[in-house]
Amino acid sequence: MKRINFLVLLIIPLFTFGQDKKYDARWESLDSRPAPAWFEDAKFGIFIHWGPYSVPAWTPHGVYSEWYQYWLESKAVFGNNNPKPSAVYDYHVNKYGYHFSYYNFGEMFKAEDFKPEEWAKLFSDAGAKYIVLTSKHHDGFTLWPNKEADNTWGFPWNSVSSGPKRDLVGDLAAEVRKTDVKFGLYYSLYEWYNPLWINDKQKFVDEHYLPQVKNLVTSYKPDILWADGDWEMTSEKWKSEEFIAWLYNESPVKDKVIVNDRWGEDSRHKHGGYYTTEYGSSAEYDKPWEECRGIGFSFGYNRNEDIWDYNSAQTLILLLADIVSHGGNFLLDIGPDGNGKIPPIMQERLLQIGEWLKINGEAIYGTRKWKNPVQWSKGTIIDGREYKKTHNLRYLGGDFILKQTVSPDPGMAVKEMFFTKKGNTVYAILPKLPEKQVKINEMPVTPSSKITLLGSDKNLKWKKDGNAIIVTIPAFSVNEIPARQAYVLKITNVL
Repeated sequence: MKRINFLVLLIIPLFTFGQDKKYDARWESLDSRPAPAWFEDAKFGIFIHWGPYSVPAWTPHGVYSEWYQYWLESKAVFGNNNPKPSAVYDYHVNKYGYHFSYYNFGEMFKAEDFKPEEWAKLFSDAGAKYIVLTSKHHDGFTLWPNKEADNTWGFPWNSVSSGPKRDLVGDLAAEVRKTDVKFGLYYSLYEWYNPLWINDKQKFVDEHYLPQVKNLVTSYKPDILWADGDWEMTSEKWKSEEFIAWLYNESPVKDKVIVNDRWGEDSRHKHGGYYTTEYGSSAEYDKPWEECRGIGFSFGYNRNEDIWDYNSAQTLILLLADIVSHGGNFLLDIGPDGNGKIPPIMQERLLQIGEWLKINGEAIYGTRKWKNPVQWSKGTIIDGREYKKTHNLRYLGGDFILKQTVSPDPGMAVKEMFFTKKGNTVYAILPKLPEKQVKINEMPVTPSSKITLLGSDKNLKWKKDGNAIIVTIPAFSVNEIPARQAYVLKITNVL
């Protein structure tokens, strides 16, 4: 009995240490909080942009459709393909008329086809480990019943008092939590045309933003709180340190939640639980990080996008491999339409990724970056920033990863393989499978190392070549390699 009591005394601190620690409302203290282990293990998540902007669902190619209200009111548009500044305004007036307000879309946003149980199954089948739903975008419309949303505007402006007449956040949370997928929420700190924001920003923070976001957290207990719309003020003016201290110390999710880095114009890539990039290329950080982008160019559904605007499954899987090899997570966005239907092409892409992950997921989930994230071929290395500049792009499209792997321009170096690791096992993810052999540089194998191709039960022959190894690739039948968007070599007992 004494021995059991002693063990109990040893075990209790393991469970209470994280709960007992208090964080000060200072970035130095808040940034010391470790990220929950599940987040770094997850690697693949799904972003969902959905709201009144999903009703018009239109912008020029290469432009964010969820910014419809801003493009309409400002008569200014930015994005790829040099869009006409008045493009959205001209479209709106032609389709709806001069006097048709953006706020009319709230009542038109019916979500009649929204089936949260089907969404949840799709996310699980896609192999996603978490989702992030836009609870409120910059237009101020909330997908849950919220008094601040209605009181500020003086008319119904949430999904229960308007349009769908249902709690979209709550309905989706209930179904997602029946799976092993974590539930996260996006929340925009500011609102473009909220009169309180325009006239008294500090009053907006105190009387609108902070009560509203605390209501969101308390009501739905998200695993992730993904802030955005932070760039108009510093984190001090947003009172971000005070809010996150409440989140970590007092909120109902204090022991599990993770936040991103968008808490003020001074906080990105400096503060928060993890760093974010958007339509970027592979990055290197000393903290967990996440790249987000759409299957097309828009986050919200854009009916103006065509088949060639959507990235292929191969492109998305190569993006995933590139991001994970550099220690990041991939948050891939989908945009349901105003009726709550996820476009079939988006469903197809998610299911194709899921099929690939069923076979190759061990090279993704729970891995960490190896000493060499990638192996480059000979040639000129062109990074994403240089490519954007030379091609006059605001956003880096998925075609760039294809140029870096399977379809390079003349003289351009390619990433021959991406590396991840788990313990003393290294995974080499190949965009193309050579017909006879592949050389892997600087691979410290041991005599007991084995190399296999995931999805096949064959042990591959290999030999040392200095610090490199040469792996013989046997002939495989089509049925032996069921997922051909990328190929994974598993190398065990690596030093």
